[in-house]
Amino acid sequence: MATSTPSRVAKALIAPALALGATVGLASAPASAAVWSSCDQWGNTTLNGYTLYNNIWGSGAGSQCIWANSGTSWGVWANHPGTGGIKSYPNAKKVINKSITSLSSLTSSYNVTVPSSGAYNTSYDIWDTAHKYEVMLWVNKTGAVGPLGTSQGSLTLGGSTWTVYKGNNGSNDVFSFVRSSNSSSGTVNVLPILKWIKDTKGWFGDVTIGDLQFGFEITSSSGGLDFATNSYGVSSS
Repeated sequence: MATSTPSRVAKALIAPALALGATVGLASAPASAAVWSSCDQWGNTTLNGYTLYNNIWGSGAGSQCIWANSGTSWGVWANHPGTGGIKSYPNAKKVINKSITSLSSLTSSYNVTVPSSGAYNTSYDIWDTAHKYEVMLWVNKTGAVGPLGTSQGSLTLGGSTWTVYKGNNGSNDVFSFVRSSNSSSGTVNVLPILKWIKDTKGWFGDVTIGDLQFGFEITSSSGGLDFATNSYGVSSS
């Protein structure tokens, strides 16, 4: 289950850069030299308006290295044991800092290359500025992974059909939208999803959307697997 907490965001800002014990460098990075890379647990940088995090936050994690050609073209090599529980959420973050009613549009496009083995999901992770609410949009998943909470049924919204789950991890409410079929590329119209939560369901009010993250929530990747975000972008107004 996804057990996302604000600590995934905050730790990357306040924790020291702790190099993991066993790293393998970036042999799996693209042939062209990346402009930035890190194997540190909380390695992070900002490139052309996007903040990248290695973000190894779960217990029992193995090795993981992140590389980036830009804030919107990046990837990660991860070797996490198949012991259950989320190990990491390497991601690229765009800060929105607008209330839902003040937004006239919020969209994002993605193109990823993901492994056929392991246990993970490729997902958006969207937070309000108070970290009371978390909205996850799973665009693909592989292996024994599942969202937190109970199913609220299915709907077609934002350009895809989703099964919706509602839950709470003790720190915040979590609303997970799991795509009905796996996708490696596409465009998500995020704003109608947020308005559906606010206006149709009343699960939150006119919250201010803070961080919009996109990345790979990895539970296991034994032996070392490559995940790549070939392109990604967020547009808001």
